[in-house]
Amino acid sequence: MEALFIYIAKSSGLVILFYCAYFFLLRKETFFNSNRWFLLTGLITSVALPFFVYTKTVWINPTPLSNANFLSVYNQPTEKNIFEMNLNFILIAVYTLGVLALLIKFAFDFYTLNSVLKGKKVKQQADFKFIDTTENIAPFSYFEYIVYNSSMFTALELENIIEHEKVHSDQNHTIDVLISRFFCILFWFNPLIWLYKKAITQNLEFIADAVAAQKISDKKAYQYTLLKITTHESCLSITNHFYQSLIKKRIVMLNKNQSKKRNSWKLYVVIPALAAFVLLFQVEVIAKEKREITKEINGDGSVDVYKIKKTTTDQQLKEIAEKLKQNHNVDTKVSDVERNSNNELTAIRFDLKRGSEQTQSYRVKGNNAIKDCAIVVETANDGSKKIGLQTENQIDAVNTVNQERVVEVKNVQNSKTNCDVKTTDNTHTSVSTITCTNTTNTNVNVNKSTNKNVKIGFRDLNADPKTNENISIKTNGAHTLTHGKQLVIVNGEVVYNANVDDIDPETITTVNVYKGLTATEKYGEKGKDGVIVITTN
Repeated sequence: MEALFIYIAKSSGLVILFYCAYFFLLRKETFFNSNRWFLLTGLITSVALPFFVYTKTVWINPTPLSNANFLSVYNQPTEKNIFEMNLNFILIAVYTLGVLALLIKFAFDFYTLNSVLKGKKVKQQADFKFIDTTENIAPFSYFEYIVYNSSMFTALELENIIEHEKVHSDQNHTIDVLISRFFCILFWFNPLIWLYKKAITQNLEFIADAVAAQKISDKKAYQYTLLKITTHESCLSITNHFYQSLIKKRIVMLNKNQSKKRNSWKLYVVIPALAAFVLLFQVEVIAKEKREITKEINGDGSVDVYKIKKTTTDQQLKEIAEKLKQNHNVDTKVSDVERNSNNELTAIRFDLKRGSEQTQSYRVKGNNAIKDCAIVVETANDGSKKIGLQTENQIDAVNTVNQERVVEVKNVQNSKTNCDVKTTDNTHTSVSTITCTNTTNTNVNVNKSTNKNVKIGFRDLNADPKTNENISIKTNGAHTLTHGKQLVIVNGEVVYNANVDDIDPETITTVNVYKGLTATEKYGEKGKDGVIVITTN
């Protein structure tokens, strides 16, 4: 909504610029045709130029985030600015009512014009269609139609009038009138737009008077005809009518000497003003960091930080996604982007996926602008990566979606699905209970021994079946596994009726358990009862 107000303000400003240039520099010059195109160019420019934005890139040094906490989502509970919303609604309502009222008036004028033209006898002559009406209206032209009441004028006066209206029709002045009327509807709240329309109409009369006077032998008789027509005030606003209230100015311009060619520089004085407008209002500055932030973490790897601020643009978000793909092979989908009236981010969602790993979703949402945060990719020495979202400030409300965590097993009991684990982030440690997938009596027993990493597939039984994910488990003990109907794959080969207990626990490096939808998606019908994937040395 704010963007609409800004556009209307810029367009109105350009209309004012062109009108002031015409009023102070051109209206007394006899460059009538040049003035016509100058005024039309002003209207077209006022509509088109606000859409053209020049993007300027500024390179800045990166600012590292300090004491950052990994978060997947945070909410910012704030109160909505009710006053601002109501004010915007009122302004839009008033503007819309004004436009509707003028559109109704425009439609009524067309209906009236149609009633004048409909059913009348038309006399075709060259490219013109003449209608001699009995109604008491001022002579006018509408495209190729020229309408007049011959009973109201002498033969000489009628000849002068027709020559004048032929110029309007031949040069398609009706188009200028309709365009100016259209802009009056769009920018009805701007007083100068009505003066702009009047300037266009008046200049068209100057053009017709100048051309018609060259074809008429008695210029004085033509001027007397202008004076006589002033008594006929009934005319249609969407036509080119012979009567105009500024008869004195028309007569003055008829008798004025031609302007000198060197005065034509006035037509181009608006160009520097347009350049200043572009530099002041149509340049968007985008700041880019010279390099990505990379630092060592406990001598055990590195982390890349991709910062997101409340002022981050859609183009910058696209560039972040491209860098994540290029540098870390992470597919990034950005969605649910919302901004406030200041064009600041208030909500955004990231879906991150690396290779065949489970998609991780992070969403930041609030009514106010988001706090500075960043997508962080932590790379260990062995090449494994961990992706998360971090922010500079501690946020209490956290809602995790498909996030990968590192958990250390404290105690696991055989033939049970509940296991006590210690969950470790970068900033805090907590003890929680997770429920492993165990719908078909599959028990994964891990006893403390050798500090080897085992990945166990699991899901929350109360959650959507599609939310299965893998968890990295650090263990200190031998590995004992039992299974029932599950498909067992050891080092990439399917093993039927295998006694998993015969596998030397010391040789096991990873164990993955897949259940339900995840198992069937990966291994088809054979995995419907679950799949155990074991990798050994």
